[in-house]
Amino acid sequence: MQSTMKVYQAFDRVPIAELPADDAAALEQKLQLAAKTFADRDGWLPAHQRMAILRKASALLQENRDRFAMMIASEGGKPLTDAIIEVTRGIDGLVNAADELRNFGGKEIPMGLTAASANRWAFTTKEPIGVVAAISAFNHPLNLIIHQIAPAIAVGCPVIVKPAATTPISCIEIVKLFWEAGLDERWCQTLITEDNALAEAFATDRRVAFLSFIGSAKVGWYLKSKLPPGTRCALEHGGAAPVIVDRSANVDAIVGTIVKGGYYHAGQVCVSAQRLFVHEDILASFTEALAAKVAALHVGDPKLAQTEVGPLILPREADRVTSWIKEATDAGTKQIGGGRMSDTTLLPSVLLNPPVEAKVSVLEVFGPLTCVFGYRDLDEAIRIANSLPYAFQASVFSADIAVALKAAKHLDASAVLVNDHTAFRTDWMPFAGRRQSGYGVGGIPSTMEEMADDKMVVFNQVT
Repeated sequence: MQSTMKVYQAFDRVPIAELPADDAAALEQKLQLAAKTFADRDGWLPAHQRMAILRKASALLQENRDRFAMMIASEGGKPLTDAIIEVTRGIDGLVNAADELRNFGGKEIPMGLTAASANRWAFTTKEPIGVVAAISAFNHPLNLIIHQIAPAIAVGCPVIVKPAATTPISCIEIVKLFWEAGLDERWCQTLITEDNALAEAFATDRRVAFLSFIGSAKVGWYLKSKLPPGTRCALEHGGAAPVIVDRSANVDAIVGTIVKGGYYHAGQVCVSAQRLFVHEDILASFTEALAAKVAALHVGDPKLAQTEVGPLILPREADRVTSWIKEATDAGTKQIGGGRMSDTTLLPSVLLNPPVEAKVSVLEVFGPLTCVFGYRDLDEAIRIANSLPYAFQASVFSADIAVALKAAKHLDASAVLVNDHTAFRTDWMPFAGRRQSGYGVGGIPSTMEEMADDKMVVFNQVT
């Protein structure tokens, strides 16, 4: 008898689906099929066919926008307004992958520069790297999947994708849209399981050429350590994103943007604004404005149009964030807002100057919380911002170009956003964590490069 996996609504924990779960035999069958598909080079899909499939899948997703948005809100708890934005991004991301193929190619390698290289012509071509194993996260259950499978399909890699056990429905449905768009199932398969040992066997199988992992640093680095020789990977983890607010910043103009960056999807974003370093000259006015904006956020059922902050993905995550907040408040930290609406839903809160060793100061909270720290010296604020083993995206808000440029130069981050929140992203820009925050470069064009190999061809003019 096949085992099953239950899926629950994030907000109220009501069961919404019971799905067949894959076992070791199913995984083996899928890996064999993917490996056989890649090995048949005469059967590789031509670029024009891959482009057509991606464009058709985009059109089908557009037709199903509202259905997918409701899926995301239900299984993942993302507020419906933001879920619609996620689907809209996915629609564009599929077109982005197709468009990228117009410029995705090799180059000429100069010959004749030495006597030994005379009478030769050399150029490179792009080839798919091989079977891609994609392991995804819950917080963007559609768009993260698209970021993993669209580049694989674009470059011609067979891909098997394992969604988060809490949010598998969006993944299953987008893969079905690819099949409907004309993609043979052997090029894109799903692995539905909550068995961590099976997921590890999947990620580390010798037939996998590329592992795309989005999730916790602990799991990502562990899987990387277990990869067979030659397997390449990209890891996207998280961090505790720093925001520097200079005294020249217009508080009223920027506070809404910072609140969006800190409380979007209840803070369950790998680049969520978490540590706010505010110049002491404007600390009081900024804190007052921040508290008012946070208090006004509409918290509740993510399927309602007015909701701005929904639940955390699981009750245990709400318990964890609550315990971290209590650790800080027990040490004397002032809390503004907060409280608990349900097993999974926390009311947004702000912590003022928590201890530097507190969990909220040094670990990724992944909850509806920001921490405000006053600073007097910009160099010291930057030093503290850079002091953690994570480095992803960072922000600086300033009307003083000298301050903005200094922060942009000295903040240890893969991207520094000036007068914008840390969670800003477009799907065609490079997106990468440094140090413990990740490995490799995301973003659809960058991922396509990572999932492809260059092959050089050299012609010798025989005389």
